[in-house]
Amino acid sequence: MATKQSNKAPEHHNDLIEDPSEIAARLGKGEAFVKQNSKVLAGVLIAAVVLIGGILFFQINNQNQNEEAQKEMFQAVYFFEQDSVQLALNGDGINAGLLNIVEEYPRTDAANLAHFYIGSIYLSERNYEQAITELEQFSTDDFLVQAKAYSLIGDANMELGNIDEAISNYKKAAEYDENKFFTPKYLTKLAIAYETAGKTQEAIAAYAEIEDKYFESFEFAAARKHKARLEGLASK
Repeated sequence: MATKQSNKAPEHHNDLIEDPSEIAARLGKGEAFVKQNSKVLAGVLIAAVVLIGGILFFQINNQNQNEEAQKEMFQAVYFFEQDSVQLALNGDGINAGLLNIVEEYPRTDAANLAHFYIGSIYLSERNYEQAITELEQFSTDDFLVQAKAYSLIGDANMELGNIDEAISNYKKAAEYDENKFFTPKYLTKLAIAYETAGKTQEAIAAYAEIEDKYFESFEFAAARKHKARLEGLASK
């Protein structure tokens, strides 16, 4: 026969609930702890307030700076689109240039985008090392622009003879949210870089991916031709 369990609460629990002197003793201990550690607790409280205030100030200040930077960047982007790259970089004496925006408004979205424009300009001017430095500081969730940045870094490294770095960045561009519009172009660059490095089978595989997946692309015909050429070389 099962033993009937007692519902009686432990005596020390009853003491805490029913005995006023027990409650007073517990409260007394709490008050004593607060008194003994009042400076420490006050310091913790002040630190928490300062920390929260600092975070809020940073967020508000960063938002304000970003809005100002976006306004100042408008003219610089216009100069960039008109191929007036020196004005885009340095401004026209009235409007700020991209270099000014990066310096005056760091950690803003505008400065982040400015790195992309600056890197693109340096690449067009064959200033490859600085182009890489700028483009590597840029990042975005926009898959088209981010993949483009990886591709440009690859181009700069190809020009510098850093073939392995070029391959790495072309792979990033080709694998970043694959799409029929730009991925075939990045795969073509990747295949060329592989061939330059003497990695024939990898180059064939890159061309084969264009042939298999992107048969409607502009790069399709050239990919088939170069794939067949490399296969012929590999069979000798």
